[in-house]
Amino acid sequence: MKIFVRSFPLLLAILPLNLRADISLADYIRPLVGTKGQGNTYPGPTAPFGMVQLSPDTADDLWDNAAGYKYSDNSIMGFSMTHMSGTGIPDLGDFLFIPQIGEPKLVPGSTNNPDVGYRARYSHDQESAAAGYYKVNLLNNNVTVELTAADRAGLMRMTFPESDHASILTDLSHFLNGSVDAPGRFKMIWSHVRVEDKATVTGFHLVGGWAKERYLYFAARYSRPFDGHRIYSNGQEVKYNTYRFRSRNEAAGTNLQFVAEFKTHPGEIILVKVAVSAVSAENALQNLDHEIRDWDFDRVRKETREKWNHELAHVQIEGTQDQKETFYTAMYHCFLAPSLYEDADGEYRGLDSNIHRAQGFKNYTVFSLWDTYRATHPLFALIQAPRDSDMIQSLLAHFDQSVDHLLPVWSLQGSETWCMIGYHAVPVIVDGFLKGVKGFDPERAYQAIKTTAMNPDYDSVAAYSQLGWVPCDQENESVSKTLEYAFDDYCIARMAKALGKKEDYQYFMRRASSFTNLYDPSLGVMRPKDSRGLWRTPFNPHFYDDDSRTNDFTEGTSWQYSWYAPQDVPELMALSGGKEPFAAKLDQLFTFHQADTNKGMNEVQGRIGEYWHGNEPSHHIIYLYCYAGQPWKAAERLHEVARTQYGNKPDSLSGNDDCGQMSAWYIFTVLGFYPVCPGSDYYVIGSPGLPKAVLRLSNGKKFTVTAANLSEKNIYVQSVKLNGRDWNSPFLPARAVKKGGTLDFQMGPEPNKSWGANTQPTE
Repeated sequence: MKIFVRSFPLLLAILPLNLRADISLADYIRPLVGTKGQGNTYPGPTAPFGMVQLSPDTADDLWDNAAGYKYSDNSIMGFSMTHMSGTGIPDLGDFLFIPQIGEPKLVPGSTNNPDVGYRARYSHDQESAAAGYYKVNLLNNNVTVELTAADRAGLMRMTFPESDHASILTDLSHFLNGSVDAPGRFKMIWSHVRVEDKATVTGFHLVGGWAKERYLYFAARYSRPFDGHRIYSNGQEVKYNTYRFRSRNEAAGTNLQFVAEFKTHPGEIILVKVAVSAVSAENALQNLDHEIRDWDFDRVRKETREKWNHELAHVQIEGTQDQKETFYTAMYHCFLAPSLYEDADGEYRGLDSNIHRAQGFKNYTVFSLWDTYRATHPLFALIQAPRDSDMIQSLLAHFDQSVDHLLPVWSLQGSETWCMIGYHAVPVIVDGFLKGVKGFDPERAYQAIKTTAMNPDYDSVAAYSQLGWVPCDQENESVSKTLEYAFDDYCIARMAKALGKKEDYQYFMRRASSFTNLYDPSLGVMRPKDSRGLWRTPFNPHFYDDDSRTNDFTEGTSWQYSWYAPQDVPELMALSGGKEPFAAKLDQLFTFHQADTNKGMNEVQGRIGEYWHGNEPSHHIIYLYCYAGQPWKAAERLHEVARTQYGNKPDSLSGNDDCGQMSAWYIFTVLGFYPVCPGSDYYVIGSPGLPKAVLRLSNGKKFTVTAANLSEKNIYVQSVKLNGRDWNSPFLPARAVKKGGTLDFQMGPEPNKSWGANTQPTE
């Protein structure tokens, strides 16, 4: 199977007709979704899981939009080669290209004053975005820019007016040195540019940003020779000088721009193809020749569109135009990250800054694990198993290169950002292993996850393993860390049991119950406890502070985190007094209201009471109604969130998409089931949002979900049949999905409160 996936033309040849690219599922992709508001997505083209994300950049304040593009901005700085989708912290935006007419400007200007720099005004009615394609007309110079992308390279097609002074600027310091109105967020450590010939330029920069030491090289080839060229360093043109031994064809420094100059006739097209590499300029040139052999823009665009058609065909749905656009755009966002991070010859720069060659797998980067372990990677395990295997092997390669003997926390292009909490590479690996993902050594993987979880130097793991909780007088975010460590430990126990490691199983299952140590029965919530075993006093369970250094919770409150024990919801219910009190407390979560007096509340998105769908700690909560025997309440809230916080418009995402996690929640939810507890052997049945969906699983099986009588009013499950047999439990065995088959819902306008009475998940 892995051989076929990597041999794309062969795969297309053997696929049945209804899986081929001509079904045009890619036509439903709306890349502008999430670019307005807090979605933090980008609209430019990329191949599925591609190494290059060629997209326009508009935003001055990167923290306001980490993907670089903000729909409400009225000018474009240019088009850079790399971007992240939906993150809350900015980085990338490497090597910006921008066409100009007249004397080239070397600084971008600002959104408030774009005309002082190389920014170009634009209008959304002269902008379009589709799978593998982006187009915009730059209003102040009348240049039309079209973009497409292959896996490791991008191609720009620029249509110029007649001019004796046309140019294309490459800014190696884009998003780094900034402008007067918007100073740069990161530090340019060093950069280099070199003119290889009259139509080829190479260069690199070393950046200190979120990723503390990030090398990236580029190679750019133009469709015709320059009529002239210039290199600028700190705003001054670099010229040949025998005293200083400087060359006008090469320069190094911390603020470099390259300008390719042309005399153009009306409607003249100049193409630029650009590849990147983390290894060397030579590798970037090899990537360029490997990815884009000629100057056929439309061929590259078509091939990338066909790749998207192939990936989207893993799930085929019935529904309205809006439903299809929302669903397939969500799949598109899920398949943007993790992104490929190796050259055509398999070389990549590792965590140790050395050059490695991936052997037997493709290396990936951009692992937003605190987000994506919840639903994105469980989705991959079902329908992207060969890639999930490569990703797991990438996590293990990171471990091998780590001097701290840790799996990644949040890795970015050969660096560890140490962002967020937990050791959530563990559930990614374990869920993949237990769901049948092949291609990696389970024993090697187990040793990596166990070693990570036993590392005494990582975020108070030593105190946690000794006390049974992370003490709040020794560590910030102590409650969240305790609860998330406990879940990760459950996953380790599951893998230990599967591998016959009985002592390890018992040890990690004990640690998995640590959440009980922080439950305060007097308040009915999770509460921080110090190293002496004393509760934090005073304590407000509704307190929120966006500064993790002064908070006991990670991007949430006690009232959100008090639901986080997916490994043992029955015990969590018992602590709350049983099913009825548990469900009543869930009701309170969705109706709670108080004035926004807490710090950082303006950043909280997707609020329904104190349920905040715009951030991940809430994503599993609605499904907990099913454990309490009230699945009809889950149906009401699931449809409310899917209806109000997703869609096919630029402002249709309520919060950061977080490398696909927000979108993965939607995909699972409208399919009718969700992985509340990755690493377990069951999904939780909710309430489907589509009349029919066919999942084409990685093992070649099909799993079909239907929802008879589904409508805007008919959202309640009346009955369920699994493979033709009545199924009265809200828990769906993973093995049943894996084997393929059918899950058929009967929907109605009123709850059938007798359905879902069996509230014990069975493995």
